[in-house]
Amino acid sequence: MKLFDVYPLFDIQPVRGKGCYVYDEKGQPYLDLYGGHAVISIGHGHPHYVQQVKAQLETLPFYSNSVQNPLQESLALKLGQLSGCAEYQLFLCNSGAEANENALKLASFRNGRSKVIAFRQGFHGRTSAAVRVTDNPAIQAVINHGFDVLWHELNDTEGVQQSLAQGDICAVIVEGIQGIGGIYVPEPAFLQAIKKGCEEHGAVLILDEVQSGYGRSGQFFAFQLAGIEPHLITVAKGMGNGFPIGGVLIHPSFEAKHGLLGTTFGGSHLACAAGLAVLDVIESEQLMQNAITVGNYLKQELVKFDQVREVRGEGLMLGATFDFPVGALRKALLFEEHVFTGSASCPRTLRLLPPLSLSREEASRFLEKLSAVLSKMLKASTT
Repeated sequence: MKLFDVYPLFDIQPVRGKGCYVYDEKGQPYLDLYGGHAVISIGHGHPHYVQQVKAQLETLPFYSNSVQNPLQESLALKLGQLSGCAEYQLFLCNSGAEANENALKLASFRNGRSKVIAFRQGFHGRTSAAVRVTDNPAIQAVINHGFDVLWHELNDTEGVQQSLAQGDICAVIVEGIQGIGGIYVPEPAFLQAIKKGCEEHGAVLILDEVQSGYGRSGQFFAFQLAGIEPHLITVAKGMGNGFPIGGVLIHPSFEAKHGLLGTTFGGSHLACAAGLAVLDVIESEQLMQNAITVGNYLKQELVKFDQVREVRGEGLMLGATFDFPVGALRKALLFEEHVFTGSASCPRTLRLLPPLSLSREEASRFLEKLSAVLSKMLKASTT
């Protein structure tokens, strides 16, 4: 048997990681400015994380959700305290796509509707309902077209208000910061307006914080920059620092019923141990403040490059748009300077999603390597 060939792979094999670096089989270090799709929140191989996961693995890694699991309650309590969402209820699952599936289902259970407002350049996952509200027809099969979606541009306040006024909208789903789309930030007034519109017309506001949450923006959740209270908040990626875990934070106005939602692996003992360790480190090492400090430094330095047209984002969720497609730049950074960076659906945007522990010195090292590659590219283009 061979693997189903769906991933274009770089010819690099990381075998271990430490902090903001991964190392290949030859011992070559690579500065990680991508964090495995924003998953690595507290750094590779963090000692506290390793110890907690190892201890739980040796004790009880898994049992089903048919028995009590105090680790789930501890995770919900700690998450509520650190995020400022203590009044919410937590449903644990395994991934961001699964979190968004369950959020859309909860919204429809609540109001009995099926029409959803989603946004251009948005991404919410590849499972049935999540992919339907993802702006990428290439990854949607006919079977995914099970409900109507009204598409709007991000920050189109008037258009969304008009759609909500129809009175038949189940939910509005929006990312706290659009990730794959190219790091586009919803305006605070826009989020405030759609929250108000949802309240007025009986729709549910779902904030997808799968990529932008867990301190990446410098706030625990990016929507907190707008001062709103969504009905549902979805999380994953940085929640487990590499261990698969996701969740839905559910407003207390939603009523829980036995059998309403379910999962086999979600909220396992091992997943909760990983999730608790992540929160411990974010809090004790003040990683949200670090994301603001180092992120602001990167933003102010990136705009100094002549080839950079715009830098978007908050904290350590940044997109730098160049005056040329960045495919060759990313490959040169990876293979010549040993730096991982990310792409976006916008071909001119370089996406930066490093661990929240990235230091100013490591950020400076990246800028030096970026400068070296851009100098080589400029020289090659003029000879």
